[in-house]
Amino acid sequence: MTDRPEIVCICGSLRFAEEMLAANLDLTLAGAIVVAPGIFTRPEDGARRLTDEQKTALGALHLRKIDLADRVVVVNPGGYIGETTSREIAYARAAGKPVSFTDPG
Repeated sequence: MTDRPEIVCICGSLRFAEEMLAANLDLTLAGAIVVAPGIFTRPEDGARRLTDEQKTALGALHLRKIDLADRVVVVNPGGYIGETTSREIAYARAAGKPVSFTDPG
């Protein structure tokens, strides 16, 4: 038995940055340690463009965050799940991590 807080990894499309930040706040206030994407801005919002190498490295880093987590929460308003998030869900499930969705529909 451990007294360490639950670790939750947030996954989802960066188009839902506000929703991911809200989920992060809710989970944190509930006492969880939250790991989430490290970058919430998108080039179409005027943010710096990432190189393909940087995108690949960030994707691999996010999988390591899933490795650290006790469970995964997918932020998917309207039921939307993109290609990258689908891969992360498959990775989490293959690792035996419970996966839940903010919009189970």
